[in-house]
Amino acid sequence: MPPVSSRPGGCWGRPDLPAPVGRRTALGLIGGTLAAARAAGTSIALPPLELTASRLSQGGWARGIARGGLVLDLDGMPVPTDSSGRFLIAFDRDAPATARLHGKAANGWETALPLAIAPRAWQIEQIDAPLRPPSLPNEEFLRIRKDELARIAAARALVTGAQGWAQAMIRPAPGRISGRFGAQRVYRGEPGSYHTGLDLAAASGTPILCPADGVVILAAAAPFTLEGKLLMVDHGMGLSSAFLHCSAHRVGLGEAVCQGQAIAEVGMTGRATGPHLHWGLRWREARLDPLLFLPDEG
Repeated sequence: MPPVSSRPGGCWGRPDLPAPVGRRTALGLIGGTLAAARAAGTSIALPPLELTASRLSQGGWARGIARGGLVLDLDGMPVPTDSSGRFLIAFDRDAPATARLHGKAANGWETALPLAIAPRAWQIEQIDAPLRPPSLPNEEFLRIRKDELARIAAARALVTGAQGWAQAMIRPAPGRISGRFGAQRVYRGEPGSYHTGLDLAAASGTPILCPADGVVILAAAAPFTLEGKLLMVDHGMGLSSAFLHCSAHRVGLGEAVCQGQAIAEVGMTGRATGPHLHWGLRWREARLDPLLFLPDEG
């Protein structure tokens, strides 16, 4: 794979942060307060640590800004910031009810922001398909799967400098929602892991659009046993998308891609009962609900 440690140019060479309505409202209130303070001959300092947009629930996320060069951690896990102090954090499907965002200045001064993570109820789905591909013996499946999982892990470990994490995402494909994030699946009576993404039912060959700017970190030439022709895109700051069951890819490994660009085509490769896109999102090891990243649907 070409080096991707430095920030490439192209479509996402702009670090703009689209502001959700909630953030605009908040900034308007702050601006009004500052104007009133100036009129009264006083000053108000902006908070050293704040969230600018968020969906604080299991499978959700938050963007924010740390001022004064704060070094951040979320429950002890380091959180990187960009040159302007902006950051992204997110919460797994099974995240606990509370979290703590902590900041420390170079002089030792510390601050913290407690976070309440809303719990969610998850549905149970019955799937008329076997848990493992029937054509492979269990030992052979495990051998092949080990290599596939290693390739996925290596892709997620890449650091590309992508800036798509700061964008409001768009829907990658049309169609009805045929599978929701977090649902527990039972394959012909055998429980499997919960559903880790959003399924969008669409005809084979339908273009898959990139939901946010990024860099392609995996483009499987041969179908994986479960994911099929898997395509993965890094959006930066630990956030990545996975597009499963593709019939074809339109981009290659290491390529910088733009929001809205056609990057693949819907298919039913791998373990799939019909043509659809399975879109998965992860922040580091946390699995996230893609619907919560779509302003018009989440």
